Amino acid sequence: MSVISRLENLLNSQILILDGAMGTMIQQYKLHEAHYRGAQFEYWHKDLKGNNDLLCLTQPHIIKEIHIAYLEAGAHIIETNTFNAQAVSLADYDMQAQSYPINKAAATIAKDAIATYCSQTGSDPDSYFVAGAIGPMNKTLSLSPDVNNPGYRAITFDEVADAYYEQIDGLMAGGADILLVETIFDTLNAKAALVAVHRYFEDHSEYTKPPIMLSGTITDASGRTLSGQTLDAFLISVAHAKPVSIGLNCALGARQMQPHIEEMSQKAACYVSAYPNAGLPNALGEYDETPAQTAEIITQWAQNGWINIVGGCCGTTPSHIKAIAQAVKHIAPRGVGEAVFS
Repeated sequence: MSVISRLENLLNSQILILDGAMGTMIQQYKLHEAHYRGAQFEYWHKDLKGNNDLLCLTQPHIIKEIHIAYLEAGAHIIETNTFNAQAVSLADYDMQAQSYPINKAAATIAKDAIATYCSQTGSDPDSYFVAGAIGPMNKTLSLSPDVNNPGYRAITFDEVADAYYEQIDGLMAGGADILLVETIFDTLNAKAALVAVHRYFEDHSEYTKPPIMLSGTITDASGRTLSGQTLDAFLISVAHAKPVSIGLNCALGARQMQPHIEEMSQKAACYVSAYPNAGLPNALGEYDETPAQTAEIITQWAQNGWINIVGGCCGTTPSHIKAIAQAVKHIAPRGVGEAVFS
């Protein structure tokens, strides 16, 4: 059975669980510069601490442990540790050449984590999926980084698409089941990622095009993305990609995200996903919302018939995912209808 068939069969019968934050879990290991460098990059000319994606090459056992922790918590879909693993973002460390190997390693580690978990528990591996995480990168196509020159752009559309193409190449080589274009605050960047997907599968007939998941980011109470789009505009802008799911993640906690998820559930023609932060950050930039608090809010979403896929973003841990998974386990998923725009 194809990945899309397996995924849709599950989506039609239950609310699927996405994993939680990778960065939050990595922080708990309290890694030093030497951990990031490993043997491979011991003499690298720039500091590497903070390049979490690089850990797929230098500390793969840590990334696998985190994946398994989320699987044990109830996740059906685990995201690769590749949020910034394209050449544009990796340029901060002069590591553009590591994009392909990091993405391939990341997908391989996640697949191995599923195999290990299923072997240990007797679970059906067909019920679990690796989502290749494609983040928004650190340069934007819709906004100028120079307040005195609003027409200036630090990067071109083709450069963004080429960087995403290389990332997709690595993810597919490592065995990703799904491609997840996430934390979309600039839809033009996301459209470049979708162009890269289209080009890649035109060029690589040996692969079956995987399901595409899209997840945008509403940055404040206005209900708009950072680049100014309303939720309606965002949905219309990416509908051509025919994603298996569309949703929201990051920037907001579940309570602040709630009205936007309700609107999304009313207007999206595909499955709806949501993975909020563990509340809003405190004065120290930390997240205080407990697993029970997050799960209570998400239970309301599920009971209202708003969601198909749910997980956690910044500040969430396996404890949050376990609480969410248990809370929605016996609640029917949202039905899928036609798109309705105001």
